[in-house]
Amino acid sequence: MKLEEFQAKKLFREHGIPAPEGIMVTSAPDARDASEKIGFPVVVKAQVKTGGRGKAGGVRLAGSPDEAQEAAEAILGMDIKGYTVERLLIDPALRISGEYYIGITVDRKRKIPVMMASASGGMDIEKVAAETPERIIFQPIDPHRGLRGFEAKKLAFRLFSKKKRAMDTSFIMVRLWQCFNDLDATLAEINPLALLEDDSIMALDAKIVLDDNALYRHPRMEDMRLPTPSDQKELGAKSHGLSYVQLDGEIGCMVNGAGLAMATMDVIKHLGGTPANFLDIGGSSSPEKVVHAMDLLVSDPNVRAILINVFGGITRCDDVANGLVQALSGIDLDLPMVVRLTGTNEEEGIRILSERGINALKDMTGAAREAIRLAREGGGAR
Repeated sequence: MKLEEFQAKKLFREHGIPAPEGIMVTSAPDARDASEKIGFPVVVKAQVKTGGRGKAGGVRLAGSPDEAQEAAEAILGMDIKGYTVERLLIDPALRISGEYYIGITVDRKRKIPVMMASASGGMDIEKVAAETPERIIFQPIDPHRGLRGFEAKKLAFRLFSKKKRAMDTSFIMVRLWQCFNDLDATLAEINPLALLEDDSIMALDAKIVLDDNALYRHPRMEDMRLPTPSDQKELGAKSHGLSYVQLDGEIGCMVNGAGLAMATMDVIKHLGGTPANFLDIGGSSSPEKVVHAMDLLVSDPNVRAILINVFGGITRCDDVANGLVQALSGIDLDLPMVVRLTGTNEEEGIRILSERGINALKDMTGAAREAIRLAREGGGAR
């Protein structure tokens, strides 16, 4: 679960990391009031769960109440990489002498946390890593001992030669590790970590990504969830026993079993198509789950064809077929659909579908190829 900046900064401050105390607002008049309360100049920042806000015009300086309100009016409702801006953070504008980067994530190859630091802060760290990887310093962290003080100091002195700056930064690094570890995060990042003109160090931006599988241990974090429309669909699917992740393709997929779902997406990509989602209806599916799965597929405006791929092991093919019949009787389907059905109660499932006028294939590759053809023909354009 990604947190927005205002939430991440609050958690940083709770862990002793210096960060500006801004005010989150949802309207232009509130932005005006917040800016007057903070004092000018201020920064008006879009709150979305993605990077590139500044390049998109989602971060603006304001030197007066009128400018703050005008900036808020311009930013609210803006689309930034598919996210609609609904909230703003009004922060004090501070005088900066330098911008740095520190972050902690999980090294999946070594299966341990790692701290990253760079003097090239304020930039897209992925771009820095791709183009100038030598600018990033890595410090592995023993998950049992944590980031120790001497390790943080060694790292900080590679960013700053002056003792005070390095010591202040090492303190923030240790606190960042504590935040990362306490919250079961998969990413905790400060970019930029700013050197201010008064020689202090402060987190001017904040990013935290929490491990969804550990949220049961942090009910407070679950309460901080601000779901996007895509998140709401995924949460709704989860409540019905479905695993759903929306993608950006045009072939809507309904599959039983995570492994088969991944294989289905691979086949679609291999044949030149693009999957619109990952949707696993599970190993033991009731007709009601299939009905909800169909609703998810139909609700995606990018879907131009539907591929249903079921291998009946624990899942019964006739259950899936009955669910499809129920779903189709309740919706006005204007999308071409391809069904691959094989396994337990296969013949009964095929019979149920044939009575509805739906032909079921037994070959997965052939079914995927047919779904791609139908999508390209544009029969499902909406």
